Amino acid sequence: MTTTATAKDTLDGRRLIVVGAGSRVGRQLAQTASAAGAELVLAGPDPAKLKETAAGLAGRATVQPVDLADEESIAALAAHAGRFDHLVSTAAMPANGPVAALELASVQRAFAAKVIGPLLLAKHLAGQTNDGGSFTFFSGVAAWRPAPERVVMATTNGALSFLVEALAVELAPLRVNAVSPGIVDSGAWDGLAERKDAFLRGVAERNPARRVGTPDDLVQAVLYAISSPFVTGTVLHVDGGGRLA
Repeated sequence: MTTTATAKDTLDGRRLIVVGAGSRVGRQLAQTASAAGAELVLAGPDPAKLKETAAGLAGRATVQPVDLADEESIAALAAHAGRFDHLVSTAAMPANGPVAALELASVQRAFAAKVIGPLLLAKHLAGQTNDGGSFTFFSGVAAWRPAPERVVMATTNGALSFLVEALAVELAPLRVNAVSPGIVDSGAWDGLAERKDAFLRGVAERNPARRVGTPDDLVQAVLYAISSPFVTGTVLHVDGGGRLA
């Protein structure tokens, strides 16, 4: 079954909030959901990117800027969204570097994107979900495979994995899950310039799956989390086995 067919079964006539809809993965998720018949609320920090995403969709979408470090902004998103079926947040704000050089503001932004923001999204929006609704957040492989200069990334992603378990218990029967990407060619590595191909090739050689991920791999995982009524409090590892390598 193709991703589009699965999306059609899952999302036709549903209302979906995508936080991070200006990112490549968020945009592809929005495009897949819209083509499948979903109505979209596109949220994120950059209104221009949200409007660009909206312009490329097949169906109806509205745009609502949101700052996950600002509770009033999240409350405004809740007021804009009204009733809905599923919320997906791909938000991330890395604060990489050696511990001795970390800046408090950057660390706080990282926690806002991965921990505080998801908690506040649940606070303000959980009561607006329709029956069978779900929340899906993005964690990351760094939590299971920490590396030098990735302390904040490992910690925030790990904290999110525990947060979804706690929220799944408290908000039941609303389902809460996380997708944990590994190394995905989503544009995040474009800054490596001419070194990018060699980097991704090396990752593929080490991964048990012998490849790097694609945005569509993550979209398929999100669709699984949304559509599976017996899956909650779970982290779906979409990393090609990278956390084991």
